[in-house]
Amino acid sequence: MKRNAIKELLAWKNSTDRKPLVLKGARQVGKTWLMEEFGRLYYEDTFYFNFDEEDELKSIFETNKNPHRIIELLGLIKGKKILPEKHLIIFDEVQECSEALNSLKYFCEKANEYHIISAGSLLGTLLAKPKSYPVGKVNLLNISPMTFDEFLAATDEGLYSYYTSIEKGQQIEEIFHNKLLDAYNYYLIIGGMPECVQSWITHKDPAEISRIQQELIELYENDFSKHNGKVNSGRILMVFRSLVTQLSKDNEKFVYGCVREGARAREFEEAIEWLVSAGMVLRIYNVSKPEHPLKAYEQLNHFKLFMFDVGLMKHMAAISNEAILLKSDYQFKGALTENYVLQQIKSLYDTEPKYYAPTATSEIDFIVQNGMDIIPIEVKAGESVTSASFKNYLKEHKPEKAVRFSKLGYEGNDSFVNIPLYLANKMNELV
Repeated sequence: MKRNAIKELLAWKNSTDRKPLVLKGARQVGKTWLMEEFGRLYYEDTFYFNFDEEDELKSIFETNKNPHRIIELLGLIKGKKILPEKHLIIFDEVQECSEALNSLKYFCEKANEYHIISAGSLLGTLLAKPKSYPVGKVNLLNISPMTFDEFLAATDEGLYSYYTSIEKGQQIEEIFHNKLLDAYNYYLIIGGMPECVQSWITHKDPAEISRIQQELIELYENDFSKHNGKVNSGRILMVFRSLVTQLSKDNEKFVYGCVREGARAREFEEAIEWLVSAGMVLRIYNVSKPEHPLKAYEQLNHFKLFMFDVGLMKHMAAISNEAILLKSDYQFKGALTENYVLQQIKSLYDTEPKYYAPTATSEIDFIVQNGMDIIPIEVKAGESVTSASFKNYLKEHKPEKAVRFSKLGYEGNDSFVNIPLYLANKMNELV
């Protein structure tokens, strides 16, 4: 499979300021495969250590702080000398050994010639605790489910080749437009979890996709129940299971009362933070003003939560494949489309996407900051015309750039452009 993160890993490898790298991301998004594939492509050899499967590894880090001694012992375990620069060292499931995670500090300070990548389940929740990792001594990289272009590369190489050739202002031929829309519909169903994508390539069985998605949901919920930290696991589960209900409302803003009647923010704030840190949900804040810098205008008590993978969200909402493929209207259509768009654009700009809801009846789906430009984004699940809220925003704020995502073709001018939904993760190239 093709993963865009390989480019970022290669940049890390070649950086003169390289530090040990920590990969964050939800379970099963492909972190282990990515590390091993990177080692296969760009190193003479890879030394893989799994702290969940190899308990005896922990004693090495519990009794040693000297990174060169640690390297020596790890080499003895593998029966081969580990060489700096030439070999990649992988610490997987590193959350099972806090001493190994903390050792990255010593590698940074005293043995940075060794290339080390660490990853683990729920690692983000550990990193959210100030004393759980060496601040300033590691590089961090978020790994997400496969984006639409990665999905396309895996499932239709020819169509992917055309997709990559699309440039700003280019006319997209109808035959390719329709094929890409079909691929987009499939992506809504399958999502970007690597196991689901691989299963589709191998079996083309929608029932198998649904089975895998259900297993993944159960796996995540089981992780919640096993969580024994200070955050109540039952509350984590309640927030997670409320996502569909939250996004089904006309106003998708997160409401604590939808989690449990009479619920208060103080009861569930930590559960939400845990889910965000774990990479399980995507949170976007409302802004009081659509002005630079957006971060300064975040309203921390007004936010929306989306699922980290659109295929899993589709499964949780129990949307039938028929509804998507036959282009039917259904209650959750708009929210599912927004979930998809957010997944594709969330990493395109330095500042995470926000939304703008100045009144109870007026809302801009997303708003992003690109340099000094503040770009409003409207998301349409079909071929609907621009909404009154978006028109009013354009009239009032007169942004230099504005974007609408829909199933219409790629068209527009310097200030306003309609981008087909399947090109969402190329937005920064097309606007």
